Amino acid sequence: MTIPQYGSSVAGAVPEHPFTYPPVVVAHKLCRRYGSGEAAVTALDGVDIAFGTGRFAAVMGASGSGKSTLLHVLAGLDRPTSGTVVVDGTDLGSLDERHLTRLRRDKIGFVFQAFNLLPVLDAEENILLPLSLAHERVDRDWFDELVGTMGIGDRLKHRPAQLSGGQQQRVAVARALISRPAVIFADEPTGNLDSRASDDVLTLLRQAVDELEQTVVMVTHDAHAASYAHDLVVLADGRVAHKGEVGTREAVLQLIQGGR
Repeated sequence: MTIPQYGSSVAGAVPEHPFTYPPVVVAHKLCRRYGSGEAAVTALDGVDIAFGTGRFAAVMGASGSGKSTLLHVLAGLDRPTSGTVVVDGTDLGSLDERHLTRLRRDKIGFVFQAFNLLPVLDAEENILLPLSLAHERVDRDWFDELVGTMGIGDRLKHRPAQLSGGQQQRVAVARALISRPAVIFADEPTGNLDSRASDDVLTLLRQAVDELEQTVVMVTHDAHAASYAHDLVVLADGRVAHKGEVGTREAVLQLIQGGR
């Protein structure tokens, strides 16, 4: 299989990157429509955006703005109607379903609002699941570093039902990191957590970027959660309304509410 490189003619023209870091995810003229005729709904309308390597980006917007659709298309969980997505040098549009599944397994980590842990597996088995599915060797030094960073060393033999929501999400974050993906997509990762557990998980995601050199793209409706990120993208009606560095929580709130 030929792997199109970032910036190649297959990927198309690369949009201007709003930040100063080389991009790991690039979307160009991205459109996603559902339905047809008068009933058609345009969820994404010509989105040009790039997310920098080793950065924590928050994607915000009102309900129906397209933020979840954007995350799913960038992660290869949904196909765009038109436009291109390049992840770590590969144009997703060039891949059939088998190779797209392999790319998601090897290059992308996921953190979901509902944790998505397997109830019959203990915490350690859930963390190692991506490697087990790929029949890859476990790097025990990396595993130990992740477990230590996440603070779950004493919970590894517990099943999800024996863990708090915050502990389950810590396990989910470790699972997303275990294969050292090019990018982690997090969809409302604190939506089911109380404020203390939310802060813990957001701190861990920021640590994963700052200390473990990962890249995180997080969809959230919460300005407090967004304030943990480096960069902020705001969507409105399927288009990019703002992109830049994150300020304070108050600045994020003002921006979302239409102020400056």
